[in-house]
Amino acid sequence: MLLLTTLIWLQTKHFMADYVLQPEWMIAGKGNFKKPGPYVHAGIHAVATAPILLVAITDPTWIFAIASGEFLIHFLIDHLKAIHDQRQPHPVNTRSFWILHGADQLAHHLTYSAILAIVAWDTVFIS
Repeated sequence: MLLLTTLIWLQTKHFMADYVLQPEWMIAGKGNFKKPGPYVHAGIHAVATAPILLVAITDPTWIFAIASGEFLIHFLIDHLKAIHDQRQPHPVNTRSFWILHGADQLAHHLTYSAILAIVAWDTVFIS
């Protein structure tokens, strides 16, 4: 039940951070290391993940490590997608756009699968 609850919170957090809490200035900065938007966006993901993990993991070092890893991975996934979109734009009404959007979301959700594996490992071997 702990893993299911953690997954539900991670998915809800993902929706909120990727769609509701992401204004245009964050989106516009993706693909540019000099713009603050992508760092703030990845930071929102990482900061919002920490309290979710507090329910499952008691070691603050693990929580910090997982949240930091999510920051880096989320930033890189978004950066690579933005670079690809800049080089090969795909209009929103095309199949290729939706394939790329789906691949982006799959990469993010596989990150949550890895987080759940760490939570499961922690609950079995550490706690």
